[in-house]
Amino acid sequence: MNEHLAAALVGFVSCGAGGALTPYLIRVLPEPPPVPEAEEGVEPTAAQQARLEEPPKELYADLGRRPRLGIVAAAVSAVAGAGVGAAYGWHWLLALLLALVPVGTLLGIVDHRTRLLPSVVVLPATLVALAYGGLRWATTGHADDLVRGAVFLVVVRTVFWLLWFIRQAGMGFGDVRLSALLGCVLGYAGGVPLLVGLYAAFLLFAVPGLVVAIAKRDRKVLKRAYPFGPFLLFGAWLGLVAGEPLVAALWG
Repeated sequence: MNEHLAAALVGFVSCGAGGALTPYLIRVLPEPPPVPEAEEGVEPTAAQQARLEEPPKELYADLGRRPRLGIVAAAVSAVAGAGVGAAYGWHWLLALLLALVPVGTLLGIVDHRTRLLPSVVVLPATLVALAYGGLRWATTGHADDLVRGAVFLVVVRTVFWLLWFIRQAGMGFGDVRLSALLGCVLGYAGGVPLLVGLYAAFLLFAVPGLVVAIAKRDRKVLKRAYPFGPFLLFGAWLGLVAGEPLVAALWG
């Protein structure tokens, strides 16, 4: 059997099984603390004002009990895992990618429903990604992959932190944390997947809103808060599975 087909089958089965655990994992997430109110006589920050104006967040316990959530999460994870397996075959990066696909599915669902990216998931996943690079260094004696992943983690997180700092209401700090994880993983894959993944995320996020704003002739559409995490995750997946072939087709 072709190694890429075999890896795709492994990705389909393993990630599908991991995705099926999503409802349970969401139910055991600690609920986020309430938004602190501004002190009397003190103007709330832009981020506080934006969150205070939002409708109440869906509780993780309720989200985890939504009908057919497990089926949807398993299907999304299985397809994403198969795509990664087909793209990378038995590459050293495959084990990390297949482990993170169900994590990305969970984060995408949670952010889509609650506009929150729980740090209790994102931060350990980032440490796992760094540790995987360290294990690669320990077993091969070459630190190139770890250095590249760490450098891109810092660079991408810094860029997202600046975007968050400049306009806090437009990007949550959870997106900054997630960008560090994706910067590390995409950095392992290479510069092309990283650039394609981030460009695709911003493009997929911006274009639909712009089209709706033009169609409705309502600029307020562009100022509403939308979850960016699912676009970051999907863009990263596109960068991993299609970045190199896309660039080769366009500029080869």
